[in-house]
Formats: sequence, structure tokens, C-alpha cells
Amino acid sequence: MSSLLTESDLAREHDVVWLEDPETLDYVRQTLDKTRRRNTKPPYLRDGRMVGYARLDDGAEPDPDSGLYKRRVFFLLPHDRDSLPHGLYQEGAPGEAVDPRTIAPKKPGTKTERSQRGPGVAAATS
Repeated sequence: MSSLLTESDLAREHDVVWLEDPETLDYVRQTLDKTRRRNTKPPYLRDGRMVGYARLDDGAEPDPDSGLYKRRVFFLLPHDRDSLPHGLYQEGAPGEAVDPRTIAPKKPGTKTERSQRGPGVAAATS
């Protein structure tokens, strides 16, 4: 799934756990993953690294068909701006990227000038 998450997708979120300081990141990718548990660190099965995840509240119920919980996971890939500042995303950002400073439980993150265009461009336009 992409950054086009709605508040209804996130209605059972209790809190967000950051594994890295979100203030140091221009953007993070966000997605909904299906996991076995609602409040522990989920497994990470992609390239790159997980930088945060959401924990669900006690009332969250798993999908009746799969028995899995849908939870938001925040991650970065090896070719993202934090690892390759002069690479593909020196300016611009992937579709699912949002500014981590705008992320809160039950609230989808949003795109900002910094997340979409880069720190140099954001500073020049301020």
C-alpha cells in the first residue's frame, strides 16, 4: 500500500515506535503489513531497513480469514536519500514516502516540501 492511507486504515493504532530518530530523516516509506502480533516489533522482509512501526490498541482484532493484524511499518531502501544523498532521490521521493515529522498514531503521514524535494531545495525555498 502507499502513502494514500486513510485514518480508517489506522483507527486501531495505539502508538508509533521509532527505531531511528525521525528528525534526522527527510522521508520514510510507509506501508500496511500483515503481522501475527499487534504490539511487538514486526518481522522485516524487505531490502533496506525498518525505521519504525505502529503498535495496535487492545481492541484491535485480526482479520477473520487470515488471523493477521494490519499494521503500519516505516522503512527505507538502500537507494533512498538518507543512504545515497546524491542518488535517484536527491530531489523527489518515492510514491509512498511521507515526512516522518507528520506521522502520529491514527494519522497518515503527509508529504511536505522537505520530504518530496530534499533538504537543499526546501532550504532554498524557505
